[in-house]
Amino acid sequence: MGSSRLPPSASMAALVFGFLVLSALPELAAGVTRHYTFNITLHNVTRLCQTKSIISVNGRFPGPPVVAREGDRVVVKVVNKVSNNVTIHWHGVRQLRSAWADGPTYVTQCPIQTGQTYTYNFTITGQRGTLLWHAHISWLRATLYGPIIILPRRNESYPFPKPHKEVTIIFGEWWNADPEAVISQALQSGGGPNVSDAYTINGLPGPLYNCSSKDTYKLKVKPGKTYLLRLINAALNDELFFSIANHTLTVVEGDATYVKPFDTNVLVITPGQTTNVLLKTKPYFPNSTFLMAARPYFTGQGTFDNSTTAGILEYVNPSKPTSSQNKLPLLKPTLPPVNPNATGFVTNFTRKFRSLATAKFPANVPQTVDKRFFFTIGLGSNPCPKDMTCQGPNGTKFSASVNNISFILPSVSIMQAYFFGQNGVYTTDFPTYPPVPFNYTGTPPNNTMVSNGTRVVVLPFNTSVELVMQDTSILGAESHPFHLHGYNFYVVGQGIGNYDPNTDPANFNLVDPVERNTFGVPAGGWVAIRFQADNPGTYYNNNGLQ
Repeated sequence: MGSSRLPPSASMAALVFGFLVLSALPELAAGVTRHYTFNITLHNVTRLCQTKSIISVNGRFPGPPVVAREGDRVVVKVVNKVSNNVTIHWHGVRQLRSAWADGPTYVTQCPIQTGQTYTYNFTITGQRGTLLWHAHISWLRATLYGPIIILPRRNESYPFPKPHKEVTIIFGEWWNADPEAVISQALQSGGGPNVSDAYTINGLPGPLYNCSSKDTYKLKVKPGKTYLLRLINAALNDELFFSIANHTLTVVEGDATYVKPFDTNVLVITPGQTTNVLLKTKPYFPNSTFLMAARPYFTGQGTFDNSTTAGILEYVNPSKPTSSQNKLPLLKPTLPPVNPNATGFVTNFTRKFRSLATAKFPANVPQTVDKRFFFTIGLGSNPCPKDMTCQGPNGTKFSASVNNISFILPSVSIMQAYFFGQNGVYTTDFPTYPPVPFNYTGTPPNNTMVSNGTRVVVLPFNTSVELVMQDTSILGAESHPFHLHGYNFYVVGQGIGNYDPNTDPANFNLVDPVERNTFGVPAGGWVAIRFQADNPGTYYNNNGLQ
């Protein structure tokens, strides 16, 4: 999420939509039921020449894929065999009439305790493409993550040429230390957590890190073929650039929604986003191998993991021995700068995404709006407790906020509290506009203190919503990845500087805006989204990571 690198469970302001009438939704189309069992266990993994015990699913890192077709029902039994409490979030799944299965701890469920099981039960509706699952408690998602592959319904095809092969590429972050110890220390000190030691591709750091040449992902391809690459950013904190040397990628889908195809040499993918691309290999055997590299896009002022993970794209030539192919020159891609100088490139890239907006795949963006919200997003501070030394600004504790409210995670599930009438768990007075307007991207105010609370927004069923999220320069402007649980939204506008409600809406795209579940609020800028509140339940709005 940028320089603050703070966990949503500790510092992210939350927006909760819902508490709606379940019977208002129509019956869902039936598909087959697919059963999975996730055993949460410990197993040893060696990376960067260090061996440690990690929490994983079924002893796999990254975790196993969940594969289903649009319309299928998915049932996942999670068995917790470790000492940590656990939940699993099915990131991007709409969860129509299944809000209890969404997964964020103390929002839609209490955690799965040691020795207990919980069964997630949901149906894939109106989605096809790539999503991801990950733990949604503390920082367990550092190793508890995996892909969700949603295929089209039977006898339906992709709206692009059928690929020769489909390949999942999932980016992550690796700490030599225990990630739970890292975040625990950060919460106690109030400073940013220690940065990761490496980024990974399919769990492997790659040859640019010490002691990792053998821990390198290799994608072996044939000439003259088209491959569908399912790209997933499961990193905890960082937006990433990705490129394959001397190859062009065609973007065809984002967050399990088809888009108008466009070509690019470099992609940007924020934490929690997925992007499907077509890779057309060269029509001949090249006398080279090609580096596939990913490194961060960083806009904040603190420390970050300024390193590069890499894999190798290798053309397989049956007529030549493997030893000779290993001696081929390795070509490297050119990536944008890591720092805010790349903000222009990032903005131009994200604006290329457009919905197909066809009869079969329409863009149902709300044309009228019932409720408008304006949320400022940024970093602030909380006072340091007595008899403690804190490492935040001027001896305070870092705290991220929305409209100057920093979310306090309750000890009872918010949705449970609503349905069972438990008072005192949350309040419904989340401010829909900043309590005190100011020049959001100009000189910051002297007072950086935030308020704290478990405060939510309640929406009537089927409300059409427009939400503008504005970055602020308080303690430094930075890009903020944003994820809305239980919904897709349409990105109707974005810009740099302060949002102008009088002039900016005239430039909104209400014809074919991209439909996503995760998007980056630009550093020193704003983004406007619209969606229809047609999914009853309690949903979490993470500004940071999901």
